[in-house]
Amino acid sequence: MSVAQRKYQTEIAALADKTVSVVTTTGKTFTGTLIGINPENMSLSISDAKDESGKVVHRVFINGTVVAQISSAEKPFDLKSLASRLEKVFPTMVKLYDDQGFIWVMDKVKVTEKGVSEGSGPAADRVQRVYDAFMSEVKA
Repeated sequence: MSVAQRKYQTEIAALADKTVSVVTTTGKTFTGTLIGINPENMSLSISDAKDESGKVVHRVFINGTVVAQISSAEKPFDLKSLASRLEKVFPTMVKLYDDQGFIWVMDKVKVTEKGVSEGSGPAADRVQRVYDAFMSEVKA
């Protein structure tokens, strides 16, 4: 798999649990939360999907052969900026794994767009405080 293909797969995977609009080749549009995607054939599952008439269905499964366009209005989480912020507090101890969606701090604290997901103790508490400050600035 080429670098471009991996990047494409990463971008598609990053849309999971985000609000998307899907336009089909049949002219239908669905807006809802992307909860599943088959990268082999681009088949999708969307929860709380609203169609162009405003009708809402609990789940809709769309065959990849009819997917014409997928768009997201949500701005992706800026993991690089968070890593830069953490680097100021933990110089030379921050490793960014942007393609996998996490940051390792001191080889023992894992932080994702949702906060500290692995690790405990004073270092993890400090990472969480940096994350919380970062998030409050992003939302402001």
